[in-house]
Amino acid sequence: ARRCGAGKEGWGRPRGLWGLMLLLSVAVYGSHAPLLTLCKVDGTIPFSSSSVVVLVELTKLVLSLFFLLTWDRQLLGVAVSWHHVVPFALSALLYAANNNLVVHMQLFMDPSTYQVLSNLKIVSTALLYSLFLRQRLCMRKWLALFLLMAAGVSYSLGGLQDPQDSSSPSRMQLHITLVGLLLISVYCLISGLSAVYTEAILKTQALPLSLQNLFLYFFGVLLNLIGHFWSSTEKGFLEGFSSWVLVIVVSQALNGLIMSVVMKHSSNITRLFVISCSILVNAVLSVMLFNLQLTLLFFVAVLCIGLAVHLYYGVT
Repeated sequence: ARRCGAGKEGWGRPRGLWGLMLLLSVAVYGSHAPLLTLCKVDGTIPFSSSSVVVLVELTKLVLSLFFLLTWDRQLLGVAVSWHHVVPFALSALLYAANNNLVVHMQLFMDPSTYQVLSNLKIVSTALLYSLFLRQRLCMRKWLALFLLMAAGVSYSLGGLQDPQDSSSPSRMQLHITLVGLLLISVYCLISGLSAVYTEAILKTQALPLSLQNLFLYFFGVLLNLIGHFWSSTEKGFLEGFSSWVLVIVVSQALNGLIMSVVMKHSSNITRLFVISCSILVNAVLSVMLFNLQLTLLFFVAVLCIGLAVHLYYGVT
């Protein structure tokens, strides 16, 4: 008997299209940090990160409306009531809360500590996925997920090294306060909860995905606009924008739409594997663009990811 839970997620769709979407998502996740680096002026980000989030949500909203009018026009007459719409408000609120947490956490820990500890959201997402969606995962698949977390930790601890920097990854000093530890725990919990809750809504409602996205991103634009003006930085809404920022907005919007397809037709576990595999793209771009060097920890991360994929999807 082969009962290990969630074994063939997502494979009901055409394999070629499915594979292309996942590869594109891996590329977008992996290129995000290098693109942010290319945007820097004198070592700092010249634009408001909250305005970028608003534009990403707005782009997703416009694209969702376009897909609804283009591909799902025959479904426009589907009966929709307030109980279809309201759940997406909570989903958008959870995502917005996490976006703000990421910013505030930096005050209580160094970036390296954040990169290492944020990998705990793999475990929190898997636990909530198993608990709330009642998807039983066997020990082999739990081992695969822990290997994914180990890969993220290894890469964060020093998978890349600047040859001009005399400091070694092995001598990295991590620092976090008690408040920071609490915030990172809340962050990982909300990260898993928002993803699993959104997946549950997308799968239980008998509505076209483009219409569901329309609800989700409407609230996303609204809440992030409120957050942007609430924080009211001195920078103008589009101040410091460049062509690289436009690339970030478009790529992140497309990736968000792909992830909604993944959660609708596959699962958050697939999303976790996509995010982990993006380490490879991040490393290649960092070596090519910034002349960074791969370290032993990078190859440890690659080995862990390979074993995780084999254990979760390859063993029968």
